[in-house]
Amino acid sequence: MKRFIGVWLIIISSIASAAEQAETLFKQLAPSLYQIRLIDKASGEKSSIGSGFQISGDGLIATNYHVVSSYARHPEKYRIEFLDNQGKKSTLTLESIDVINDLALVKREVQQPMAYFTISDSVPAKGEELFSLGNPHDLGMIVVPGTYNGLKKESFNDRIHFTGSVNSGMSGGPVVNKDAQVVGINVATSGNQIGFLVPHDKLIDLVNNYHQDNSLTIDQQMSKQLNEYQANLIDRLLKSDWQLKKLGQGIIPTIDVPFIRCWGESNADKSDALMMLAVANCSLEENTYITSDFFTGSLEMEFRYLQAKKLSNTKFYRLFQRQIARVMPGNKAGKDDVTEFQCQHDIVMPSHQLMTTKSIFCTRAYKDFDGLYDALYLSISVDRNDQALLSHFTLAGVSQKSAQAFTKQFMESVSWK
Repeated sequence: MKRFIGVWLIIISSIASAAEQAETLFKQLAPSLYQIRLIDKASGEKSSIGSGFQISGDGLIATNYHVVSSYARHPEKYRIEFLDNQGKKSTLTLESIDVINDLALVKREVQQPMAYFTISDSVPAKGEELFSLGNPHDLGMIVVPGTYNGLKKESFNDRIHFTGSVNSGMSGGPVVNKDAQVVGINVATSGNQIGFLVPHDKLIDLVNNYHQDNSLTIDQQMSKQLNEYQANLIDRLLKSDWQLKKLGQGIIPTIDVPFIRCWGESNADKSDALMMLAVANCSLEENTYITSDFFTGSLEMEFRYLQAKKLSNTKFYRLFQRQIARVMPGNKAGKDDVTEFQCQHDIVMPSHQLMTTKSIFCTRAYKDFDGLYDALYLSISVDRNDQALLSHFTLAGVSQKSAQAFTKQFMESVSWK
């Protein structure tokens, strides 16, 4: 019993110490913390809120890109302002962005040098206690203790796994170590004490690029970053191991990279089913946020094997057509963002494969970002009366060259056993 009480006393003491340290850090850092607000000009009311923190004495402030994304895309409709710890408000200018890593730099006018956060020059140790600061749910600035758990493994873009409550409104706020140095930026949460941070080195890169060359407009920065990102992503995928697996009587590919996950299901346990159906689906576990109505950078691959049991050929292909109708683009985009799909249809009979397919390849162009497209590919086997294999993929925000290279490798990886 005494041992039990002793353990609890140690735990309580540790909690009290963490709370005391968090309070001390908050008092020290509060003057350099801000609520970042997007104001709708027509109504004069807040459209969205987030957090930000000052990183230089001349008024440069870091936040998330998604906090200011509506202004970045529609500056005529919104303005950006801050609210400081004294309740003072003023306008901000958008200086630079990193749309891939969800970062932005905004700036306030200052009359004299101000206090600011310092950025760490080292990575935290696994298990190190960190402190996340921000403004959750418009309730005022708070500090949340948590733990550094390294980088998320299932991600193409680096993200820190943070054990702590990163809530809505804390986006763009800093995460600091015990020395009050920034080691990450709040970006997302999965609930249940699972948060994700942008590593501090991404912010260092953005600041360095801003000071070296700030001649590009926000749209030009975004276009350049999206083009470079998709080229790196597709190049990584094409150079990775494409493993061939069975799906029914078909052969399909999966790409052996940690950031693409695959799932499967079938109705093999339904003895009364008129048609056997097996489905495999693989997708990139992340995308790039442009606005709430426009996402890019995604990849989806889906395969459906169908075998008729008690159906005539006519009824089988009628059901098969319903499967085709479900194929949709993998990303969200509106008519202001992309053109209509333009499609090409063909019968494909590769000499090195045992499968003849009807194939459809469609692309739509990005209106504001030259050289980027969404691509959709669909192939349907047409050489077996009682079996069929449907294969399709969607790519979001790729160049024509990348789309063509991916399509070629995909097509060559699908066949009958």
